[in-house]
Order: sequence, then structure tokens, then C-alpha cells
Amino acid sequence: MPVIDATSEVAFMSRAIELARRGLYTTKPNPRVGCVIVKNNRILSEGFHQQAGEDHAEIVALKQLTNPANARGATVYVTLEPCSHTGKTPPCSDALINAGIACLVYGMSDPNPQVNGSGLQKLRNAGIVVDGPVLESECRALNPGFIKRMQTGLPYVRCKLAMSLDGRTAMASGESQWITGEAAREDAQLLRAQSCAIITGVGTILKDNPSLTVRSEQLSASVKSSQPLRVILDRNNRTPKNAKIWQQPGDTLLINNCSDLKTVLKTLADKQCNEVLIESGATLAGAFVQQGLVDEFIIYIAPTFLGSNAKPLLQLPFEKMSEQLKMHINDICAVGNDWRITATPVRH
Repeated sequence: MPVIDATSEVAFMSRAIELARRGLYTTKPNPRVGCVIVKNNRILSEGFHQQAGEDHAEIVALKQLTNPANARGATVYVTLEPCSHTGKTPPCSDALINAGIACLVYGMSDPNPQVNGSGLQKLRNAGIVVDGPVLESECRALNPGFIKRMQTGLPYVRCKLAMSLDGRTAMASGESQWITGEAAREDAQLLRAQSCAIITGVGTILKDNPSLTVRSEQLSASVKSSQPLRVILDRNNRTPKNAKIWQQPGDTLLINNCSDLKTVLKTLADKQCNEVLIESGATLAGAFVQQGLVDEFIIYIAPTFLGSNAKPLLQLPFEKMSEQLKMHINDICAVGNDWRITATPVRH
């Protein structure tokens, strides 16, 4: 039985996590996974899952070995339990068994009901030592949408907002371009790129006529060519046929039956959407918040005041202090001349 040093174990799993992040914009609807193959405390090869339908991280790492026989007796570190079922690719657990590895260290078990422990058990049954979870919270953070969709049948929902220091998003006339600077708007493009779908309302379409596409200069052409699904909530069919959103690469979905927002999200989950981004006005965004459907807020704050006549960040008609929605701030950072706050609702 191989002896694994705890310090090395963390270091190798950290490397696997770093590799998994390379698939941040490309793996959807699959999870982001990284893998490292180690022998005699030295990395022999590594890999990450890049795109659905292509090799999983474990297979990429096995193929990267200079000599396939080197896998015999090695330890494999992988951020997510190896799959045990045949989907678009064969089971990774079988490939690891056939390669003759001695030990598998995993970051988290697979929440997919088709796997969920069976991959690990298959390895144990083959005489392979299985150790984990290791750095589980960090591994879970790689795939909040995949995990939530597998466990609840709903996607992970982010709400992107931009406001002034006094919490305003637009002038009373509706004029809103631009509150934040170019760096913040470019940063928001990265949020779009990692999302499976972007939800907006017909009011935003009529007011701003947005394209809702990924245009970031920081991203490769292959990422930009794989546009997230654009979703318009429009119960009265007011979206113009010549709106920009129809003329963009990728798909646009118009939903008329949108009074039940949870059902909208369930529809998107059924389409294998893991992470959904809300880019809308105060009314629709507020409705998602009031129904408790937002998992995370990304709020860009510009160093300016728009005044008391300007429109509020969210339409939340609270009247009592007891109704307030408290937030847990996960991160605050400067983006150009603006600030970005990442926060999650505190739910009891």
C-alpha cells in the first residue's frame, strides 16, 4: 500500500485544482476537472477536461505519459471522482484500473446520480487504494452549477448588478450607459463566458437593445464562438423581431410562461445549464431575489453618485427592518476604477 505524505497530498491536489480552472469557460455542461499522475513523489503527467465530448482529465493525463507503463503503481490525484458510466466517453474508472495505478486520491465525490460513489467503489474492488476527499471545499468551488443541478435539478444563479455609490443603476429617464468603467465591463464579459445561459427581461431588450454576447478580448476565439444561451422573459411577446439579440451567434430562447421563475430555471437545468447569469433591470432581478432564487451576487460599484431621482438597484418593496436580506461578502476587489463585490444571501 503506497504511503502518502499529507503535505505532498495537498500540493498535488492543489495542482489538479489549478489545472481544472483552465476549463472554466469551456467544459459546460460538464464539470471542470483536473488530474495529476504521480510516482515517487514526482509528477509524471497531468491533464484537465477541456470540452464536453472530449477526453476527461484522467484520460488526458494518461495519454500525456511518455510511457503508458509508467502508470503502473502510480498515484492519481483528481478533483472529482472518476466516472463509472459510459456517456460520450468511456468510464475513466475502467481506464485507471487498466492502467494499473496503485492509488487514487480524489477531491470530492461525484454528485451525478449515475456515479455518486460507484466510481470509487469500482476502484476499491479492483484493489486500488482510494483516499479522500482532499481539499473538498476548493474542489466543490470549481463546479457550483454542476453540483447544484445534480443535487436539486436547478442551476446555480448569479445576479450581475452595476450601481453608483448611492445604490442607483440608471437615471429616471432610463439612461444608464455607462455607470462603470471599461475594466468592469470587460470583467463582466468573463462572467458571461463561464455561464451556460444569460437571462434578461423584455424591458431590458426594449430599453437597451443589448446583444448579450461574449466579446472579451481576454478570451480565445473558440470560447467566444461558444456563446451562452440567451433567454428573454417576455409574457406578452413584446420583443421586436429586429432586436439585436436575434442577430447574434448562438441561440436565443424566448419564454412567455415566466410568472413562475423557478420553473424557468428548471427548464434551463433540463437543458443542462449549470450556471445562469441574470442581467436585467431592477424589477426582474428583484423578483428572482424575492423568490429566493439567487445564489450569488456580483455587484460592480462605480465611484459616483446618481442622485435620489435615479432608479434603485433592485425592486424590493420592503417596509420593515425585519424584511431585510442580509448578505455574506465573499470578496471585494478593485476592477479598474470601480469595485466588485461578490456576495451570497444569508439564508436561515
